[in-house]
Amino acid sequence: MKLKNKHIKWLKALFHLIAITPIVALVLLVMGDHVGGEPVEYIIHYTGIGALNALVLTLIISPLAKRFKQGALLQTRRLIGLYVFAYATLHILSFVALDLLFEWNLLWQEIINRPYIIVGALSYVILFLLAITSLNSVRRKMGKRWQQLHNTVYVAALLIPVHFYWSVKSEIIEPSIYIAIMLGLLALRLGQLAKQKTKHRPSSKHKVAASPLR
Repeated sequence: MKLKNKHIKWLKALFHLIAITPIVALVLLVMGDHVGGEPVEYIIHYTGIGALNALVLTLIISPLAKRFKQGALLQTRRLIGLYVFAYATLHILSFVALDLLFEWNLLWQEIINRPYIIVGALSYVILFLLAITSLNSVRRKMGKRWQQLHNTVYVAALLIPVHFYWSVKSEIIEPSIYIAIMLGLLALRLGQLAKQKTKHRPSSKHKVAASPLR
């Protein structure tokens, strides 16, 4: 069954619910004092994982749409992408507000002592640029540059799990899984691009026929 616009509306509503529910759950956990002995670390980790999960979902949309020939599904990517940015923003705000207590002079010390913060900051810059250029009107104005910019989502897809990997002290299994997932999605994307180039490449017969020298 082909997805239609009415189906996409319900699907977007479902994605809103899926994205907002964890935030509500986090607020309830904090209010009920159920976030363990290190609540600040819990909140920072929670929001970071939320951004990662939303990013994985964003990158899965396109392969699913192509695999099942559901082009309308692509209309949900911007929505999910904005939730990636929203969770990433909450992640950074949690770090700055709850961990650093808005002591900006401490930020530079943290960057020196924890280089993974630079990786996270670079990832956030990419997500910020993708978010502010996600409108259709901006896309039309940017032309081909829009697609070039939005392809950097794959750079963020690699940097963010690396940031996660470097940020943990011992439990590296979870970030390693995310790195493997992102590498798999990137390989899938590169495979699709290779197929597209092969498909649109003119055959030798066409080249001979089109050549005025033969």
